[in-house]
Amino acid sequence: MSSLGVGVSPGNVPVYHGTSLKVIDRRVRLVELVLRFVICGLGVLAAVLVGTDTQVREIFTIEKKAKFTDMKALVFLVIANGMAASYSMIQALRCVVSMVRGSVLFSKPLAWAIFSGDQVMAYVTLAAVAAAAQSAVIAKLGQPELQWMKICGMYEKFCNQVGEGIVSALLVSISMVALSVISAFSLFRLYNGRNRG
Repeated sequence: MSSLGVGVSPGNVPVYHGTSLKVIDRRVRLVELVLRFVICGLGVLAAVLVGTDTQVREIFTIEKKAKFTDMKALVFLVIANGMAASYSMIQALRCVVSMVRGSVLFSKPLAWAIFSGDQVMAYVTLAAVAAAAQSAVIAKLGQPELQWMKICGMYEKFCNQVGEGIVSALLVSISMVALSVISAFSLFRLYNGRNRG
C-alpha cells in the first residue's frame, strides 16, 4: 500500500492499451466527420429555407410582401447558418485529410484553433436560433400589451417555411454543441500528467 492509501490494482480494473485508444480515436474522428457533414447540409437547408421565403398578400388593394429581411433576427439566422455550413465544410475536409493520412491530428495550437472555432460557431448558432425563435413566437402569437398583431395569420405559408428553417437551424446548433464537446476532448487529451511542469 502506498503512502496515499492507494494499493496495487487487484487485476480486475480495465486498462486501455494503445490499440483500444486507436479504435476510440477512429470512432471519435468518424463521429466528428459525420456531424460536420450534417451541420453543412442542415446549415445550407436552414439558410435556403429562410432566405428564399417570401409571400405576397393583398390588403385593401395594396400588395404587401413578407420576406426574411423584414426581421433582423431572420437575417442573423441566415448568416449564422451560412457561416456554420462553410466552417463545417472546411473542417470536414480537414477531417478527411487526417483520416486518409491515418495520422492523429495535431499540434496543440491547431487543436486550440479548432476548439475555439467550434466554440464560437456553437455560440453564434445558438444565439441566432434563440433570436429567430423569439421573433417567430411574437409573429405567431402577437403581443397584445404592445398592440402587435399576429402576423402568421396573414402570412401562413411564410411562417411555416420560416418554422422549418428554425427547426433545421436548431439541429445545426445542437450538432455544433456536440462538436464542441468532441473538440474539447481532442484538445484536452493532448494535456496529460507527463506534460505538466
